[in-house]
Amino acid sequence: MNSKVSSHYAASTACNAVRVTQEIVTGNKRKLYVESYGCQMNFADSEIVTAIMQKQGFDLTASHDQADVIFLNTCAIRDKAEQTIRRRLAQFNQIKNKKPGLIIGVLGCMAERLKTKLLEEEKVVDLVAGPDAYRDLPQLVQKVDGGHKAVNTLLSREETYADINPVRLNSNGVTAFISIMRGCNNMCSFCVVPFTRGRERSRNPQSIVQEAQTLFQQGYREVTLLGQNVDSYQWSPHTAHTEKEVIRKGAAAEMVNFAQLLAQVAQVHPDLRVRFSTSHPKDMTDDVLYTMKAYDNICKYIHLPVQSGNTRILQLMNRTYDRDWYLRRIEAIRSILGEACGVSSDMIAGFCSETETEHQDTLSLMEAVQYDFAYMFYYSERPGTLAARKYKDDVSLAVKKRRLAEIIAKQRAHSLAQHQKAIGQEYQVLIEGPSKRSKEYLQGRNSANKVVIFPEGTYQKGQYVTVRIKDCTAATLLGEVVAAA
Repeated sequence: MNSKVSSHYAASTACNAVRVTQEIVTGNKRKLYVESYGCQMNFADSEIVTAIMQKQGFDLTASHDQADVIFLNTCAIRDKAEQTIRRRLAQFNQIKNKKPGLIIGVLGCMAERLKTKLLEEEKVVDLVAGPDAYRDLPQLVQKVDGGHKAVNTLLSREETYADINPVRLNSNGVTAFISIMRGCNNMCSFCVVPFTRGRERSRNPQSIVQEAQTLFQQGYREVTLLGQNVDSYQWSPHTAHTEKEVIRKGAAAEMVNFAQLLAQVAQVHPDLRVRFSTSHPKDMTDDVLYTMKAYDNICKYIHLPVQSGNTRILQLMNRTYDRDWYLRRIEAIRSILGEACGVSSDMIAGFCSETETEHQDTLSLMEAVQYDFAYMFYYSERPGTLAARKYKDDVSLAVKKRRLAEIIAKQRAHSLAQHQKAIGQEYQVLIEGPSKRSKEYLQGRNSANKVVIFPEGTYQKGQYVTVRIKDCTAATLLGEVVAAA
């Protein structure tokens, strides 16, 4: 599980939050406000939640002061994430003191883990719903309206929300997420996700392709296929009858794996870019790599979390591969897709019993791979995980922070070096909108997921342009348009 949103080489010690910045006003009396924390899956889930609540008579507001119902879609991957959400709940309860009818709900992974504490002990929320209970939200709100606390954190082996059309929140109208599966079967010893999101189950491929087709028709030009471990996607028609799906034109005739799904989505239209996240090294097959090579519109970028460069630590983490296996996967990526394929990673500093020599193994692996960027953490023990039950968190905070700083410094140097290689090269870039720093510039990404900034000219969001790179920073490429589609 990866708690990541936007930083290329920053330590993931903060809890990333996305707050609704749009209004959906249809004349309904009740208003919903949503904040999302953590991984991309949570942001995609908030789009499902909004769709469900909209059908039940709620408009969407960008101001929590105007809300009748506030939902926090939460992350439990790190303690700091939970503390951030607790502070936010305290702020919302101050508002509730002045507005007694306000309903405060916690959704997602933190809801699954702390339901009793939040509802009964601390009494800071009215409603708790786990990731598989979002269809029940209207009934839960109705129960709170009746003066009762409401909770549903039951996990499902079937729920995929495949029949729900998400409301695209904070959308740039160009890029969108498509959830292709839910849950995780990997029992990494540091991770709470299998306990908060349940077992893996994959969506019917036809519903995924249909969603991609609809997005393209609406003007979107890039989709990211999401899952905790997309490479383990596998759908069989023999399980279709157990899924809560609406399959409009019949079920797929045979089993579909991730490489086959990638090809199906790529065939929607050559102008629709396809990305995916996240991959697990043990499941990343050559079939996926050859499928990526076969389609120009499948972006040449892979996020392949390593977590540690030391085999003993990887075994303690229950990652089910060793250092050599991981490096062979990197070799396969470079061999099949070439050096231009972007590769990023996750790394954890200071896992239980990690020695200084083992920390150096992580640094040496970084030297061997030369990641384009990475998301970096120091280890944060999560209650209920195998690591919390079995291992002692015996690396001091000071040492964790120092090791993390060394990892960040090395990645910063590698990111800059990788970007410098791009100077003088030309890339196809999909324009996503204005640069965050200046409206006189536009920004987009190339196939390798590198951010490219260039003068706005007369170019439009959603347009493909060819950009020649003239300069760079460790985080972005800077260039000028030399051709436009």
